[in-house]
Amino acid sequence: MNMQTVADKALEDQDDQPFLSKLGPGLITGAADDDPSGIATYSQAGAQFGFNMLWTVLLTYPLMVGIQIVSARIGRVSGHGLATNIGKHYPRWLLYSLVSLLLIANTINIGADVAAMGEATKLLAGGPSHWYAIGFGLLSVMLQVLVPYHRYVRVLKWLTLALLAYVATVFVVRIPWQQVAMHTLLPHISLKAEYITTVVAVFGTTISPYLFFWQASQEVEDMRAKPEQHDLLQSPEQARASLHRIKIDTYIGMGFSNMVAFFIMLTTAVTLHTHGITDIQSSAQAAQALRPIAGEFAFLLFSAGIIGTGLLAIPVLAGSSAYAIAGTFQWENSLEYTPGKAKGFYAVIAVSTLIGVIFSLSSIDPIKALYWSAVINGVISVPVMAVMMLMAVKPAIMGQFVISTRLRILGWLATALMALAVIAMLFTL
Repeated sequence: MNMQTVADKALEDQDDQPFLSKLGPGLITGAADDDPSGIATYSQAGAQFGFNMLWTVLLTYPLMVGIQIVSARIGRVSGHGLATNIGKHYPRWLLYSLVSLLLIANTINIGADVAAMGEATKLLAGGPSHWYAIGFGLLSVMLQVLVPYHRYVRVLKWLTLALLAYVATVFVVRIPWQQVAMHTLLPHISLKAEYITTVVAVFGTTISPYLFFWQASQEVEDMRAKPEQHDLLQSPEQARASLHRIKIDTYIGMGFSNMVAFFIMLTTAVTLHTHGITDIQSSAQAAQALRPIAGEFAFLLFSAGIIGTGLLAIPVLAGSSAYAIAGTFQWENSLEYTPGKAKGFYAVIAVSTLIGVIFSLSSIDPIKALYWSAVINGVISVPVMAVMMLMAVKPAIMGQFVISTRLRILGWLATALMALAVIAMLFTL
């Protein structure tokens, strides 16, 4: 049986699988992008500027797809995560700098997310929000440490359904769809500082470095979970089926992510902005503000969504930090391994999550913390994306599977956009 026949058979076998089983790293990565802090950003965009921010979703979607496919292909082709590849082919000081900043930004983000989950639970059930935050943090650590990857990934897949809460809220409020279409396709763009700052925040929330590290590493995890699969450098006959799956998975995952962002902006625009509520500083505040305007059901959906997306996002944030640190120091790393086999890897997950929980209980202003997290994410995303694009065309890493011209254009456009966003953000500091 020649290589082409093997590849065709692999593609046919893949087509026979249930559709959901084809989705994994891309779907989870995209859904995790809509974490509670992201919900706060999208809510603020809709509340402050109404329909005039909806166009950003159309712009970020193809760029997000391009850069995430690049990260996924690096993992699947090389059989290693981003940190390992950077460490092998670039100066150590660059790797240490990027991974240190990633760890700081992710830990702040975890703190903001568990705090938002605690506040959302308080809105739904009453009681002290900080105890809920502690509980969510501990639950997340326990699930990652105690549940093997092949089981835990199923939990993460089902948690993506929590994002449908933000789609559902649109159907319980009245939407002027003609105006929505007009503002989305023909946006009114302002050069005022507050408008530019919000655009930058949306871009920084949508295209984040932790997503790159996570999706590349999850491709490696998926490969390890299936004994018949190997990295594409060793088994090029698996390339056609694997790259086809990555493409579909990422298109759907990023589409899901951007659709939810669109609906969050739309919901808050048609409710909060229309009623003069333009200053939203947290996802829980957005949910509470919806209650008297859109009704109890919309409030319940929005609040429950915060909890569900947080349970999905915290493992991705902590996991991407752990993969990056483990790859940097060449530790054993896999959610499939027992804690005894990957002590350092699981220690990073536990410590970063628990520090995030402690951070959420401190007196530090969570809004300022999120702002600085966005600044750090924006700053490190540009060099990470640039290095990814350079790795993706390097035969020493990608062999015959260097990325196509189309992916190069999309990836470099996304990198340029983030560079411009960072420059604009620095001017607003």
